[in-house]
Amino acid sequence: MRTPHKHADLIKAWADGAEIEFRWDCLDDWRRLTTPRWDQDGEYRIKPEPRPDAVDYVFVGAHHRITVSQLEWARETNSNLRLTFDGETGKLKFAEVIA
Repeated sequence: MRTPHKHADLIKAWADGAEIEFRWDCLDDWRRLTTPRWDQDGEYRIKPEPRPDAVDYVFVGAHHRITVSQLEWARETNSNLRLTFDGETGKLKFAEVIA
């Protein structure tokens, strides 16, 4: 019996519609490929699903500073601020004052 191609599972996933990415040795980032060459020495993967943004509601007052231990309390009160963090980087991407 023949040995399956090194990328057989990825080739099958691509044939079924999966998006395939390739990474060059000299680059740190992944590039999307519409027509992969399936080089034996290449590094391929199925494009991962993006992580969803994280949203947190907090209460901030003129004389209140929220600490991690108070975060549950803040969620249970009338929060006045909604913070949205990027799911991929964890960086704050949006802050909204809730009236």
